[in-house]
Amino acid sequence: MKKLFCVLLCLCLILGCATPQKEGPSVQHGFSTALGGLGYLLLSPIQIAAGLLEGIASLPYYLSTQLQTINQGLVNAQADITLDNTYESAYGKHLSEVPQSGNTGVVFFNMKQATQFFQQVLKQYGISDSEHYILTNIDESSGEYSLLAVIYRSVETIEVIDKYDGKTIHSFSIDERLFYEPYLKDTKGNTLDTIIDWAALSKESIQTQKAQAILITLAANSVLNEKRTPEYWEIEKRWLAGEARDVIKQRSEDIKKRMGVN
Repeated sequence: MKKLFCVLLCLCLILGCATPQKEGPSVQHGFSTALGGLGYLLLSPIQIAAGLLEGIASLPYYLSTQLQTINQGLVNAQADITLDNTYESAYGKHLSEVPQSGNTGVVFFNMKQATQFFQQVLKQYGISDSEHYILTNIDESSGEYSLLAVIYRSVETIEVIDKYDGKTIHSFSIDERLFYEPYLKDTKGNTLDTIIDWAALSKESIQTQKAQAILITLAANSVLNEKRTPEYWEIEKRWLAGEARDVIKQRSEDIKKRMGVN
């Protein structure tokens, strides 16, 4: 993490007030302009490095920027894992073989599949306990938005109390959908999950392989940067209480400010 902060500082000193590129293809962001305040965006090198620090919540702001530009920005920021690493480890392709769309015909449709790709990337990097890092999500009631988290969980079978009614006891294994939700404690009161990173995103923004590859790359770097976000548990309470839109708006405004996005 210190290394990344130093690189970001150096970029700021070198590039000063650098602005995003004005040319090149762009696509509409997954966030609506009402919530995200964005339409189209191409990131500068400083913003790519800043997004790396912010983790998976910065994902929507990368989507209009070309894959090779993002990858070079990650290399310049001395990211442990680049997009090239992710495409090679998860999809068996070097970035030079991948079209600008980022699509090689492989996408995940649920968090179990996403976690499998994520763990492949971590394992390839040399993380010995890669099987304990999991991608999770909780959908908002409308089904349009998702609360995503990167967690560390040391067990493959869990017994937890239902987070909706607060009393029903459930047992879940790695093959069950609800295994891929975060749980603070098990039924014995033992701490279960460590939250590494989190984001509140539109589901539309993570449908493409390009978006998913960026998500996995940012998540993997959050692991290697030893990031921790314990505030997630309060955010989850708000999410389940029907405050998802407020959470999304606040998170988006915070990330834009930190990344220097107008």
